[in-house]
Amino acid sequence: MRRSSSIPIRLAGAVAGAVLAPAALFAVAVPAQAATLTQVTGFGSNPGNLSMYAYRPDGLPAGAPAVVLLHGCTQNASGYFTNSGWRKYADLWQFALIVPEQKTANNANSCFSWFQTGDTARGQGEALSVKQMVDYAKTSYGVDSSRIFVSGLSAGGAMSAVMLATYPDVFAAGSVIAGLPYRCATSTASAYSCMNPGVDKTPAQWGDLVRAAYSGYAGRRPRVAIWHGTSDTTVAPLNAAESRDQWTNVLGVSQTPTSTASLPAGTSLEVYGSDAVRLFRVSGMGHGTPVDPGSATDQCGTATSYFLDTICSTYRDALFFGLDGGTAPSPTPTASPSPTPTTSPVCVTASNYAHVTAGRAYQSGGYAYALGSNQNMGLYNTFYTTTLKQTAPNYWVIGC
Repeated sequence: MRRSSSIPIRLAGAVAGAVLAPAALFAVAVPAQAATLTQVTGFGSNPGNLSMYAYRPDGLPAGAPAVVLLHGCTQNASGYFTNSGWRKYADLWQFALIVPEQKTANNANSCFSWFQTGDTARGQGEALSVKQMVDYAKTSYGVDSSRIFVSGLSAGGAMSAVMLATYPDVFAAGSVIAGLPYRCATSTASAYSCMNPGVDKTPAQWGDLVRAAYSGYAGRRPRVAIWHGTSDTTVAPLNAAESRDQWTNVLGVSQTPTSTASLPAGTSLEVYGSDAVRLFRVSGMGHGTPVDPGSATDQCGTATSYFLDTICSTYRDALFFGLDGGTAPSPTPTASPSPTPTTSPVCVTASNYAHVTAGRAYQSGGYAYALGSNQNMGLYNTFYTTTLKQTAPNYWVIGC
């Protein structure tokens, strides 16, 4: 049995982004189907003493992607799975969900131990337990090892950063929601100051903490999306900027955004590098996962405790991860499907690879297609160059 760690009640309430037990009563009903969230045992040595749950949509093909979901304090796997909206897109776009759950034997308030060094190091504790869950999914479900992603809220968001830092060879991208930079805290006491008012370090100092998590690693690093409410008094908004500094430094891009955009619900988006890092700031939002209940494709989730009715972050993250079948996410607001012309068309000439990376096109079967019009642009690589004209938000055509 793993040694129990403790955390004060006020930290649990603060770190959590938490759903109390009765919140499950407010879960949105889902269509009747055979697939359910199922507990998995025997997935590994499990040094962190975590529970594993998994969801595989009906008819999940071999080689499908997988997303690891990490809940906040006082939450559990079922509550986060139900209220965050991830099930909707797993069903729609056919990918698996791996949902670790903290045990009260480890932490009385079910917080993942993002502040304990023994649980945030490669090959140890809770971080290794989560990695073993991924390994189990690869072996048992046949998921694509090159398309594994992670997302989490608050304590789970901080743990998402842990997984991206300690296992960059496992995760292709991740999302940190109302979370903190990796290794901001190394004890319960230091967790308080990290959460609020936050800790200021240089980008290089933050980056060095990540690089030290897997010393000598020279491979590809995962892309990162960061979400934070501007009125979060639990995990101060400074942490969003510090996380941005950490991951842009690790990925070798400037801390100055290459583009910005305004999204629904007062959400601003800053894109860094070639879409290596995204920072979403939700104006006026407190501490929680942004959701937007509804039946439209870009709507998701249940509005309840720490699931805040603003914008569907899950939809945006799913696009950022490329889970909709290869379409790269576009740093522009959700648009009407009608290609109503804009008053000032935008023309861009670039390689097909660059168009896809920037979200003006998507790739399928080795070819690039213009976003919106679906016109075939030729081979998806850096050698084929195409001029695209934007005639409406999220709608591009060949030529100018």
